[in-house]
Amino acid sequence: MSVFRPIDRKTTFLLPPSMEDWLPKDHLARFIVEAVEGLDLSRLEKLYAGKGSAAYHPALLLSLLVYGYATGVFSSRKIERATYDSVAFRFIAAGSHPDHDTLATFRRRFLSELSDLFVQVLELAKEMKLLKLGTVSLDGTKVHANASRHSALSHGHIEKIEAQLKAEVQELLKLAEQADRADVPDGVNLPAEIARREDRLKAMAAAKAKIEARAKERFAREQAAYEEKVAQREAKAKETGKKPRGKAPEPPKPGARATDQINLTDEESRIMPVSGGGFEQAYNAQAAVDVDSLLVVVPTVTQAPNDKEQVEPMLAHLEALPDTLGQVDQLLADTGFCSEKNVVACEVAGITPLIATGRDAHHAGWRERFTEPAPLPADAKPMARMEHRLKTKEGRATYALRKQTVEPVFGIIKSVIGFRQFLLRGLDLVAGEWRLVCLAWNLKRMAALRPQHPQMA
Repeated sequence: MSVFRPIDRKTTFLLPPSMEDWLPKDHLARFIVEAVEGLDLSRLEKLYAGKGSAAYHPALLLSLLVYGYATGVFSSRKIERATYDSVAFRFIAAGSHPDHDTLATFRRRFLSELSDLFVQVLELAKEMKLLKLGTVSLDGTKVHANASRHSALSHGHIEKIEAQLKAEVQELLKLAEQADRADVPDGVNLPAEIARREDRLKAMAAAKAKIEARAKERFAREQAAYEEKVAQREAKAKETGKKPRGKAPEPPKPGARATDQINLTDEESRIMPVSGGGFEQAYNAQAAVDVDSLLVVVPTVTQAPNDKEQVEPMLAHLEALPDTLGQVDQLLADTGFCSEKNVVACEVAGITPLIATGRDAHHAGWRERFTEPAPLPADAKPMARMEHRLKTKEGRATYALRKQTVEPVFGIIKSVIGFRQFLLRGLDLVAGEWRLVCLAWNLKRMAALRPQHPQMA
């Protein structure tokens, strides 16, 4: 008698297999299917024209995409292949096999609808008693664009290439006019070479025009900021009767700068500094994360490499969340978000800011951790009040939550799930894809938290 179990791959099943038996009851794929089918997808359903052959239901396609992004399968071709190879994907697809064109078209077409669905998932988390807004942690991370930084051209470099191409076109035109073309190398097609350079000149002109349009918008912003600073200095001088200290602001200069750049592959992406040093073509992905559940409550994307201007837009997004989710009462952020304007904006919104004003000293004295700062004067300004709050025991303990909330979320999304580069191009589509990534993270996180609450099983 053999000591091994028999291997039989040819005997057919006596009864048809049931998909319910394919996966464990607590599998992530089951949770995602149940969650997505519980969402109100009527807006997506109405966008189908109802012509031609029957379409795949949006709940099925959305479940496939969400499970793919939650498990590190982002490519529509890989998701299509997984509906054949993976039991979990096969379960979600109910034995069907949507092709990659269908998946890619659905993702591109309906990304804008994910804002409403994202909030619905947060409301589901509220019903499951996993989310109640209170303290949120804000941070940003650079995510590579679907473009190489080597495809970027600066305004100054474009002008040099234009001059070179124009000279080459003139040279080729002269050769074409000559009766004796002995100087033309073998295999050179003069009309084709001229047309190629003229096409490049058109592309350079278009890129140059876009850079100049950006420069015009930047000048308008800088001029408004300059006028505001001048008005503030004049008001202060009038109030005190003395000339304000410090150097007077310099007026901005109009026009494009030689270093202004545009990427020919994804013109809305920007070259940004990345952690570890160096620069990459990227977007700045922002997230506000609930400190208790680690759920992303607001995901946004910006073209600005600096985080200082992201607090006020984030406050507006937080204010727009349904009241049923609770009220944000504290905002944690690192020193990259710190400015007096942001502190004031938080207080106006009724949110207590805990934004680091600088890096803490290494190996601080042990007494600092067990002492409270001296009381504040009654007329202390918002920035002084926040600095005082950060020095208290309670403030230090609360701010310490930042590193164990939003940073681990980014770390898991990038290093565990493997999302390090956007597949789509353009700010609107990239923002939609980041929302899809955070939606997938939220459902993955909710599935992990669910067993801790027996009433939700």
